[in-house]
Amino acid sequence: MRRVVLTGGVATGKSYVLEQFAALGVPTADADQLAHTTYAPNGPAWRAVRERFGPGIFDERGLVDRRALGSLVFADETARSALNAIVHPHVRIAITTWFANLDPDPTVPFGIVAIPLFYETPRTEVYHRVIVTACRDEAQLARVMARGLSEHEATQRIAAQLSTTEKVQKADYAIWTDDTHAETARRVSEIFRTLGKELADPQETGDS
Repeated sequence: MRRVVLTGGVATGKSYVLEQFAALGVPTADADQLAHTTYAPNGPAWRAVRERFGPGIFDERGLVDRRALGSLVFADETARSALNAIVHPHVRIAITTWFANLDPDPTVPFGIVAIPLFYETPRTEVYHRVIVTACRDEAQLARVMARGLSEHEATQRIAAQLSTTEKVQKADYAIWTDDTHAETARRVSEIFRTLGKELADPQETGDS
């Protein structure tokens, strides 16, 4: 199975795009969900997160208050780097295991994992294609604020990642999500067909 990454800035449509690929029969995984699992109670990063950030970001059940953690790390680059250093190694292991356990399928020769910080963090793993979701800056800001964040908080989260322009330039494919869901789904189907042809032929497979 070939390895494909779906990345993109916060609130640029990754979840919807990943759902559309899944609906087409593509095996999919989400690094954010895997990260949440690592610092859930009994998760491999739970103790280290608690030791680094203190019990104040945990509720009475031992669950991380993700809103409180987000407010902390997006306001402090050192704290954000510390969290990434704790969590990301476990997430990379989980992703590698997930790909290794996929059953080969000649009709869909690739799996897709959504990794929001793919371009922002060091990596040694090989990926054969990268897809980026993108939207206009003003649309992205509005979407982040619609999640209940202030403009300042939303701007912090956007600024913590590479710009959409940089990600689009680096990626193999871009899916712009400013238009309707139907148009986004049409673009997903188009890339699905293209990847199916490209990645079925080993000679056409480049590494990212």
